[in-house]
Amino acid sequence: MSRGRKDDTMNDNDFNENTDPLRIIPLGGLGEIGLNMMAYECGGDILIVDCGLMFPEPDMLGIDYVIPDIGWLRERAGRVRGICLTHGHEDHIGALPFVLQELNVPLFGTALTLGFVNEKLREYKLDDLVELVTVRPRQSVDLGCFRVEFLRVAHSVVDGCALAITTPEGVVIHTGDFKIDQTPVDGQLTDLASLSRYAEAGVLALLSDSTNVEREGFTLSEKYVGEAFAEIFPKCPGRIIVAAFSSSIHRVQQVVDVAVAHGRKILLNGRSMIANVRIARQLGYLTISDSDLMDLKELGHLSPEQVCIISTGSQGEPMSALTRIAMDDHKQIKLEKGDTVILSSRVIPGNERTISELINHLYRRGAEVFHEKVSEVHVSGHASQEELKLMLNTVRPRFFIPIHGEYRHLVKHIQLARKVGIPEERCILATNGDVVAFYADTAAIVEKIDSGRVFVDGKGVGDVGNVVLKDRKHLSEDGMVVVIIGINQSSGALIYGPDIVSRGFVFEDESQDYLETSRAVVLEALDELNDEMRCDSEEVKQAVRQALRRFFKKSIERRPVILPVIMEM
Repeated sequence: MSRGRKDDTMNDNDFNENTDPLRIIPLGGLGEIGLNMMAYECGGDILIVDCGLMFPEPDMLGIDYVIPDIGWLRERAGRVRGICLTHGHEDHIGALPFVLQELNVPLFGTALTLGFVNEKLREYKLDDLVELVTVRPRQSVDLGCFRVEFLRVAHSVVDGCALAITTPEGVVIHTGDFKIDQTPVDGQLTDLASLSRYAEAGVLALLSDSTNVEREGFTLSEKYVGEAFAEIFPKCPGRIIVAAFSSSIHRVQQVVDVAVAHGRKILLNGRSMIANVRIARQLGYLTISDSDLMDLKELGHLSPEQVCIISTGSQGEPMSALTRIAMDDHKQIKLEKGDTVILSSRVIPGNERTISELINHLYRRGAEVFHEKVSEVHVSGHASQEELKLMLNTVRPRFFIPIHGEYRHLVKHIQLARKVGIPEERCILATNGDVVAFYADTAAIVEKIDSGRVFVDGKGVGDVGNVVLKDRKHLSEDGMVVVIIGINQSSGALIYGPDIVSRGFVFEDESQDYLETSRAVVLEALDELNDEMRCDSEEVKQAVRQALRRFFKKSIERRPVILPVIMEM
C-alpha cells in the first residue's frame, strides 16, 4: 500500500519536468464523507469529476454548508475543460453554485442529474450562465485529451453513472456512488458488461466508492423498501407521513404506488420534495397521475385513512417540515393519535441525537414511528463488501485507489482489494490534496497541494475560518462578559464605569453581588496603571482581560470571552 512515497517499482527520475504524466488530485471526499471532488490533469487539460458539499459537523457552529477549497483549480481555470457529474446527490453536486461563480466551464451529466443541478443554479441566478450538456449512459464526450464514457450504475438516486475516463496513460474507472442491485426498481442494472469490456482492454486504475466497506455481504435491493411499505400501510388507521430525501425518486415512486393501491392520495410537503418530484415527472422518471396528488387545501376534507404525505426532514433539520409537524408548529398539518410516520432514510453521522429527539416528539403527538432500526424502511445505496469485491474482480485494474470515505474506510477498502489479489504496491492510499501521478506504467503520490474546506455562512463564502469557529465554540461553552469603561483621553482619569454585562456566563439578576465583585477587580486593575498607561486603550484592555481571567478562573472556574469596550472621552 503506497502512502506518501513513490512506488517501489519506479526510479526517482520517472517523474520529472520533461514528462507529462496523468495526475489525479482529490480536492474532497477522501478521508471524509461528502465534499466529493476529483481533478484529473494530463496534457495541459484538467477534468473535474463531481463538485459536492458537506453538511456542517456539530462543532461548526452557525455554518450552513462546507465546500471544497478550489484554490488549486482557480490558478489553472483556463485549463479546466469541464465538470462531469456522476449523480445528483448534494455531496456530489451541492457546491456547484459556489464553484461555478469562479469557473466558467460546461457541466456534463445525465438528464435527472442536470435537472436537479439546473434547479439549484436557478436559485442562485446562474442557470442562464452555465452550459449544461445532457448525456446518456454509454455515451462519450471528449474534453481535451480525455474521453469520458458514462456507464449506468445502480444507486439510491436515479440516473447514476460511473465514468470510464480514457487518458493518454490508460483508462481510469471512477465508480461514483454505486451498488450492484439485481432487482432495481426501474430495471436499470449496473453496467457490468461495459466495465468488463474495459477490463479486457486493460484498466490503468480503479477509483471505487468506499462508503459501505465495513458492511459484510450484499446491500439489500431497493425493492425491499417497497415490500416493507406494502406490509406497513394496511395496518395504519390514520394518516401516513413518509419522510425521505427529496432526491430518492425510486423511494418516492414506491411510496406512491403502495399509497394509491390502498386508496390514499399523495400530499408533497417540503420545498425540495415538491421541486424534485416536479423535475422527475417532467423527465419521465416518476409516474404519478394528477388525480393521485392533492393540494394542502384538500387535507381537511379527506379522512385520515385517505392521506399519505411525502415529506422532507428525515434528518430532524430544525426548520424542516417534519420537525415543525413534530413540534406542533406546522400551520396546516397536525399529528393525531393513530397517525404513522416512516423515516425512510439512513441516519447521517452526527444527526443521531437530533433524529432521536424528533422520534420522541413524534411519539408525544401520538404517532407510531418506523425507522431503519426497527423496520426495513430504508436500504443503502452503497455497495457492501461482496459487491466491492465484484467490482474489483470485474475491472481488474493495475492500480487501485479507494475514494468516498473516512480514512478507516479507505484503509479497509485496500485490505479488501488485497484479498482479491491486487498487490499491496499497486494499492494507493490517497487523501485530499495528494497528487497521484501515473507515468510509464508506474504510479505514486508525488506531492501534496493545498486543499481544505471553505465554510458557507449565510451569504458569506470563505469569510469564516477556524479562528472564527474557535471563538464561536468558546462563546457557546463559556459565554461572554462585556466591560464598558469611559476614560479621559488626556488625563487617563476614569469618567464612566466600569459597567459589566454578561451573556451566557451568569444570570445577571441573581448574580449582582458577583458582578459587583468583578467590577471591583476591574477598578483595582485600573488603579495599578499609571496615567500614561490609562491613556492607551490597548493597555487598559489587556489589564482588564488579565485581571478578570484570573478572577473568574479562581472564583468560578469558568473562561468566558472577555470583551473590554473603552470609550475615550
